[in-house]
Amino acid sequence: MEPGEFLGQAVAVLGSAAVMLWLSAVLRLPSVVGLILSGLLIGPSGLALVHDAHEVEIFAEIGVVLLLFVIGLELRLDELRELGRPFLLGGLTQALLLTGIVGGVTYVLTDSWTTALFVGWVVTLSSTAVVLKLYGERSELRTPQGSAALSILLFQDFLVIPMVVLTPLLAGNSAASPRDFAIRFGAALVAIVVVVVLARFVVPQLLYLLVKTRVRELFVLSGLATCLLMSWFTYSIGLSLALGAFLAGLLVSETEYSHLVIADLLPFRDVFASVFFVSIGMLVNLEYALAELPLLLGLAVLVIVLKTAATGVAAAIGGFPFRIALIAGLGLAQIGEFSFLLMEVGRSNGLLVDATYQMVLVTAVLTLLATPPLIRYAPAISESISNRLPFRVAKSDDEGKPEMANHVIVAGYGVGGRLLVGVLKEASIPHRVVELNAVTVRQALDEGIDIVHGDASRREMLEHLGVNRAQVLVLAISDSAAARRTAQLTKVLNPGIEILARTQQVDEIEKLREAGASTVVAEEFEAALEIFARVLDRFHVPSNVIRAEMLALRGEGYRMLRVPGAKGVNEAVIDALQEGTTDLYRINSGSFPEGKSLVDLDLRRQTGVSVLAVVRGERSFTNPSPDIRLEKADCLVLVGSHAQIDSAFLYLGGGEVPAPWSGANELSDS
Repeated sequence: MEPGEFLGQAVAVLGSAAVMLWLSAVLRLPSVVGLILSGLLIGPSGLALVHDAHEVEIFAEIGVVLLLFVIGLELRLDELRELGRPFLLGGLTQALLLTGIVGGVTYVLTDSWTTALFVGWVVTLSSTAVVLKLYGERSELRTPQGSAALSILLFQDFLVIPMVVLTPLLAGNSAASPRDFAIRFGAALVAIVVVVVLARFVVPQLLYLLVKTRVRELFVLSGLATCLLMSWFTYSIGLSLALGAFLAGLLVSETEYSHLVIADLLPFRDVFASVFFVSIGMLVNLEYALAELPLLLGLAVLVIVLKTAATGVAAAIGGFPFRIALIAGLGLAQIGEFSFLLMEVGRSNGLLVDATYQMVLVTAVLTLLATPPLIRYAPAISESISNRLPFRVAKSDDEGKPEMANHVIVAGYGVGGRLLVGVLKEASIPHRVVELNAVTVRQALDEGIDIVHGDASRREMLEHLGVNRAQVLVLAISDSAAARRTAQLTKVLNPGIEILARTQQVDEIEKLREAGASTVVAEEFEAALEIFARVLDRFHVPSNVIRAEMLALRGEGYRMLRVPGAKGVNEAVIDALQEGTTDLYRINSGSFPEGKSLVDLDLRRQTGVSVLAVVRGERSFTNPSPDIRLEKADCLVLVGSHAQIDSAFLYLGGGEVPAPWSGANELSDS
């Protein structure tokens, strides 16, 4: 391809993607939908602005590689170890169920067991790129449904290896033996071991040397090279490019520099991942799709139903409650990006004729287009279905014990929940904990925590926890829909209970308050408020004024911070910043002021501040004598302008005034 022609097609791809993304934002459609539609528009069967889709597919593969590299960066090896049961049992169950069901239906239609098995493989795989991207945008990667989806997706990614290797065998076009397959699979295990060793001993030292150079370009190129090198390594031993990228991300994630790599590579990832979704749209034959649209829509619905059911069962076997399993099932109801790779291998080996290829391809695209609304409405759908099913709370070890009353219920035993429970335990405040993650529950029970495994958004579970007798409910869970549902049910069962909730999403504040939460702590706003308080303290704003301002900003669910045009910092803070203020200075052992008298220090002439009092233990010397000698642990009550108090702190700390003080800065003139 000539450079001019290549640039023309690149402009068509990127330009159409930009336009469709803008339209998607205006129409409030997910970006994935806009990108696929742009591929349909400019592809060979659309406006034909791009004639050779193969060139774009190369960039698309790079996009998937970078996407999985960043996903690996955001994970930790210890987090993957916690996914053991969902990963093995859930992933294996989902693969066997879907391959068996879809393969059986395909065999009835085609009378070919090889084609049936192959189509079963294609439908089994879900989209790691789409699902994790959407979960990330919704801040649900750390939720129970995010863990369930990630576990099964990772298992599917490992399944790609044997599927690609066995496809030529199904078609009868390869003389590969079981020994060859075992070598390939063993190579994957060796690659994982290599990653673990490098992550522990080599990469941290290498990245440290790169960071020391302070050359940003070197660090960016090295991160990108690490990603591509591992992808090339796994590809060269017969594995997938994406697996190598994911392993490379895990490798770097074990270092303290992972956040730097993420920040540098995000622009590359977003561009190439967008090209990937555009390339999917370009593969579709629009003429065929329009002619067979009713059939294809029916197949897409059938795939979504089958995958939701199979994945839901798999997640339940993996240890997740029914509601969470159903949410995960709806999230993984599409046919994924690795299926397109597998279909290309199958078509080249004669397992799929062109008509069957287009049928599966268009069905896959339709399921991808349905994924954003499915994920968005999955909590409501699962809640509606689960409310119609019977539910029983498993017998617990506390049966026969006196009923707990006036206690605290903590929903969620993550980092925040664990810290809170530790404080409650130290303070001997009675409490109960409910958690969805079975592994976390098992570990907490070993630690002696009063915890039960279950879903706090279920009425029966709340009754089991004694919510009608509790004083406080703390919602420390990441699932915003479950948090709202729990708050609503709790208020019905115990109208007088105090409900405290935390959220990562600003738009959830008002929803949680409407659901019944008395106090909603927004993590993003709390971080901003803490910084604000530190800044005010640095400018010597009195602590009571700072506390009053914090209460005002937190009031009405951070309304001052959320509502454009709402009044912010109050007049007391402004006055304190503009006028003089007071502050305390404590005399430390061996410091410059110790043993000196106020007349020796001559603070008024040196810095402009006045000493209102000297506090010694429980005694206070107001209007102190200039001859009073300062002792260790004395506190000086200082008054002056902000600049004067800054000078006084520096002077008392080292005996030097940073700049000549001018009488024009007298407090009376400030």
